Amino acid sequence: MAEPPHPAERCSCRNTNCLERPLRRLFRGLGGAVAAWPWPFVLLPLLLSGGLGAGFVFLRQRQANDIEEQFTPTWGPAKADRDFVQRFFPTNDSERFSAARLPTEGTYAAFIAVATGNGSVLAPAARRDVLRLDAVMRDRGYEEFCAVSSGTCAIPNPLQYDEAALQNLTFPFSGGLFLGTVLGGVQTDPDGRVLSARALRLVYYLREDGPAAAESRSWLESLLKEMPTQLEALGITAIQVTYFTSLSRQQEFEGNTKSVIPLFSITYFLTITFSVVSCLRLSCIRNNVWLACCGVVSAGLAVLSSFGLLLFCGVPFVVTVASAPFLILGVGVDDMFIMIACWEQSSRKEGKSSVKSRLAETYAEAALSVTITTLTDVLAFFIGTWTSFPSVRSFCLYTGTAFVFCYIYTMTFFGAIIVLNHKREQGNRHWLTCMPVGDKDRAEASCLYTACCIGKCSGESPQPESEHPMSIFFKKYYGPFFTNKWIKLLVVLLYGAYLGGSVYGCTQIREGIDLRNLASDDSHVIPYYDDSDKYFSVYGPRVMVVITESVDYWNETVRLGIENCMQNLEDISYVDQNLSESWLRVYTRLANGGLINISSQTLFINNLPILFQMVPGFEWDINKTQDKIEASRFFIQTVNVTSAVDEKNLLSQLRETAKQCSVPLMVYHPAFIYYDQYLVIVQNTIQNIIVAAGAMLVVSLLLVPNPLCCLWVTFAVASVIVGVAGFMTFWNVNLDSISMINLVICIGFSVDFSAHISYAFVTSGESSANKRAIEALSLLGYPVLQGAVSTIIGVVVLAAAKTYIFRTFFKIMFLVILFGVLHGLVFIPVFLTFFGNFGRSPQDTKPKAPELQLSNVKVCARQSYM
Repeated sequence: MAEPPHPAERCSCRNTNCLERPLRRLFRGLGGAVAAWPWPFVLLPLLLSGGLGAGFVFLRQRQANDIEEQFTPTWGPAKADRDFVQRFFPTNDSERFSAARLPTEGTYAAFIAVATGNGSVLAPAARRDVLRLDAVMRDRGYEEFCAVSSGTCAIPNPLQYDEAALQNLTFPFSGGLFLGTVLGGVQTDPDGRVLSARALRLVYYLREDGPAAAESRSWLESLLKEMPTQLEALGITAIQVTYFTSLSRQQEFEGNTKSVIPLFSITYFLTITFSVVSCLRLSCIRNNVWLACCGVVSAGLAVLSSFGLLLFCGVPFVVTVASAPFLILGVGVDDMFIMIACWEQSSRKEGKSSVKSRLAETYAEAALSVTITTLTDVLAFFIGTWTSFPSVRSFCLYTGTAFVFCYIYTMTFFGAIIVLNHKREQGNRHWLTCMPVGDKDRAEASCLYTACCIGKCSGESPQPESEHPMSIFFKKYYGPFFTNKWIKLLVVLLYGAYLGGSVYGCTQIREGIDLRNLASDDSHVIPYYDDSDKYFSVYGPRVMVVITESVDYWNETVRLGIENCMQNLEDISYVDQNLSESWLRVYTRLANGGLINISSQTLFINNLPILFQMVPGFEWDINKTQDKIEASRFFIQTVNVTSAVDEKNLLSQLRETAKQCSVPLMVYHPAFIYYDQYLVIVQNTIQNIIVAAGAMLVVSLLLVPNPLCCLWVTFAVASVIVGVAGFMTFWNVNLDSISMINLVICIGFSVDFSAHISYAFVTSGESSANKRAIEALSLLGYPVLQGAVSTIIGVVVLAAAKTYIFRTFFKIMFLVILFGVLHGLVFIPVFLTFFGNFGRSPQDTKPKAPELQLSNVKVCARQSYM
């Protein structure tokens, strides 16, 4: 009869290794199979990668880089509002164009002319240059494609051709013209007359209804290609011109992927170099250069397979996905180091001389560690797909799938490479040429020949390697330094400062993506946005106020309710009540003046043509049938909307006020489609973080056999997330769909650093808390540091990217790794010493059996890589 299990091996509230033991047995069997038949495990991943990689032929048609579609909430209220406006207030830009009444941004080319020096754009020299710029646009055929109103092209600027209008010009209204959005940097006298203006905006609207849309797009594409050359050829000196089109933002965003492609080669070169140096031996036989290279190839195969598979399945490929290979490469190399280190350690264990037993032992130790970290990472990414932002869903799906393939190929392809490399060593063959190395007379050989072609192991039996110098450093210097009582006090104070700074940063988080950040730094979009913010930020969106249902407008009580709603909207601090436009107010004044009678339904409907004769534009604001008004709209002018906070407050206050109205009311502007992100970004981020952290805790409890360790891991994860969220504010990173991706990544990577140290501490057999902390640091300090370096190398080149998306990815990954290492090597070891013997694992009551040793076997990596 089999002996009953030792108490340390039974599941309990302090020892939860019920799942760990059977997994070890499973991985031992897998290791033995790979060792027995290595070639199938090498060839099958290569063939699978080649087959799945064929999915890249669909890359072009799978690209989905529409900014609105990818970076705004899928079910944002403004999208439904836009559909309503388009249905009830259709446009006709061939006959009755009105920019303020567009349900979309429109199709246009915009220019901002800023007077040079301290001059005025209304000065004669500046006006001449503006007219020359306008002539260029008309020579390009603008009038052939222009939006038309009342039989003429929409005027780019009301002051452009009217010399008389410049006399006694007032601001913001002059002669019935609203100049707030076309004239900027205005100085006026006490009577409101304009003395000077720094900037003038010209907007050339094109037709976008029906077949004219394709022609207008072609015209804009040609303009974007040739405009820099034409501006230079103009030789204008009195003004500086910046430009922007309705296509600019999208084209610049789509070009971001191309800008990052050259960085792939640099990343792979750095990663291969780091891996080779880490695995280098001064031996022509035991050199692990090929292992290092194959480890990088394994990560590359994972990218090829996962991306190809998802492209086959029709998953959209968004530009944010282009940053995923950098991350996968760093993680794949980290897993490679674990496998190599445990393979090296297996040679020192008694009874593990055959390749099959050694690889089985390697898998039993290394595979569980890789499984824990991979599972937490994959869960974090797949949970990240539960979001309202399609760009985040695509990134998480591609990256999570790549992590799965990276894990599979590490367990199969790379394990088989280890076996083949071992057979080469057993055959005493050179690492580069695979030719047998003979026992030549070393006395007659040169030093260079001895080092390169013989090496210290030629003709000798391998000897156990000495302890790595970095492990000695952590044991003799680093560990004792941080377990000093005064240093521990200093660490506690440092953590308090870290936590305080993080919490303060979290209170200062800026929400939402700035659309200029979707363009590269050298784009023409950036200076245009700068000029727009500088000179035209006072007047914000002109918002539609839409009555969405048929109401009794002829009923005075209803009209008073509508007027009360309008006044409530105008009382909002972001609204200028003097700039509102309401057909009902004008119609009511006509009735009150005795010009018309609107006291009954029939009279109200039949007298509307009188209103339309006086103000033709009002006809576009009423959707009516013969006997009723289906929907109507008014306009309010917003002011001082200069930041993301203002945009968020404006949207929430407008919608809340509209909701309280006695009639069914809706507020809409095309910009609200982007403002909608403020409603869900924080909620989505917190939801994903909490769910991912909960899943991570469950995985840790199942696979890490110590509940106390899991609690410390949870604490570290929460602390790192707070730190990253807080400090990213100080690094000018907003909380948007891009940074939300990286905060989800925090979950998986925080586990990697904290779990190693905390579990090594609670399973240590040392007598005092300080000694256990020192032992944990000596075993795992260097592997944790090495894993951090490999991940940083994978993403560091993104710091040189010219686009906000990729720089943000680097910044947050850098913060994740920095704070993760800080917790793993400084905060957690010190905090653990304060708890002494509390929560010690029952394994400490007897010598550790091999299957009960440290499950997170990055301990293997303490062995020399050099």
